Amino acid sequence: MTLPVHLPREGGCRHKHTVKNGPALAGYGTITMKNAPAGAMSSLPGQPARSLTWDRGKELSAHARFSVETGIPVFFADPHSPWQRGTNENTTGLLRQCFPKGTDLSRWSAEELEAVAHALDTSPRKTLGWKTPAEAFNEQLRLLHRTGVATTG
Repeated sequence: MTLPVHLPREGGCRHKHTVKNGPALAGYGTITMKNAPAGAMSSLPGQPARSLTWDRGKELSAHARFSVETGIPVFFADPHSPWQRGTNENTTGLLRQCFPKGTDLSRWSAEELEAVAHALDTSPRKTLGWKTPAEAFNEQLRLLHRTGVATTG
C-alpha cells in the first residue's frame, strides 16, 4: 500500500548559505522523519507493518526511537543495493510517472496526493498474484482480525 505522509518543514530550514551542522536543508530533520511516518502508521488498523526498510540518509538517524515508539523494527539497505528495497524502488518509479524527480510536492494538495496513492493501490501487481495492493492489504487485515496473527504465503 502507498501511504503518503506530509512532512512539515521544521523552523529555521535553509535553502542557501548552509551552516555546518545547522538545520536540515529541506526542513526535514530527524524528529520530523521519525514522527510523520510513526503517526501515519499508527492510524492503520491492527499492526500490519512488521518491519520498515529505510534509506541511509542522516535524517533517518532517529530510527531507534521510531522502533521503540512504534514497535516496528527498522532495517537499512546496504549502500548501492536497491534490490534490498524492491517495493520502495518500484513505488518510487511509479510515482515518478506523476511527479518527476525534483518536483515540489508542496504545490499538490493532500487530496491530490491521496488520489495518486489510490491509483497505485488499485492497480494489479504481478508480485501479488495480480491482486491490487488494496486487495492484498484488506486480505491481510481480515486474517489479522480473524486469527489475531497475519500469515504470509
